[in-house]
Amino acid sequence: MQSNLSSKLNARLHVGIIMDGNGRWATRRGLSRLRGHEAGVEAIRRVVEAAPDQGVGTLTLYAFSSDNWRRPPAEVSGLMALLRSYLDKEIDSLARNGVRLTVIGRRDRLPGGLAQAIGDAETTTAAGDALHLRIAIDYSARDAILNAAVKAAGTADLTREKLAQLITGEAGLRDVDLVIRTSGEKRLSDFLLWESAYAELHFTDRMWPEFCADDLAEALSSFHRRERRFGGLRAIASADVPSL
Repeated sequence: MQSNLSSKLNARLHVGIIMDGNGRWATRRGLSRLRGHEAGVEAIRRVVEAAPDQGVGTLTLYAFSSDNWRRPPAEVSGLMALLRSYLDKEIDSLARNGVRLTVIGRRDRLPGGLAQAIGDAETTTAAGDALHLRIAIDYSARDAILNAAVKAAGTADLTREKLAQLITGEAGLRDVDLVIRTSGEKRLSDFLLWESAYAELHFTDRMWPEFCADDLAEALSSFHRRERRFGGLRAIASADVPSL
């Protein structure tokens, strides 16, 4: 069944979003940074609800990078508590609406009980075929590539497809079509470096807590106006996108 679900989801776009600007959004309003992260969770709900109707099959959200452990302990604790709260409050709704949840990144450094809660949420939503929601927590693309290289060491018949599975943790995951970054910053920040080799990039000044379905539609409209050649001379339709 998982193979059929993957085929259905992979027929639609894979969008990655670097959710940036929560802290600045809050600071400009005289609010705590944690309040900005809380508002960012509301933006996640809006985008997850909108994505399937806009042709998105896989949505990967950058929630917490491995470098984010350097932030003040109180902010990190607040972010982890928000993640646990999101799982507690949203998991039934995600399952009911056909959203399959996967969390990528390390789990051994997460606070007590959170890794188990993530595993339970993934099991509960495993049959979702409307949207594959991937949340990157304690994630580093460089570390993902390094770990895959270590696992593949000595493999005589290593292919791009086999290495991609080691990097992403999934067989046949569609490459990223579009990367969106909010808040006006223009960098990838160690996000999905392998998967985004031919991704289109969309940068917006909109702060993540303000991001909504219309902003996603605008980014996708810009994406669909572009010609994707993948190193060739003619545009390639979405259904014919080559794998890395």
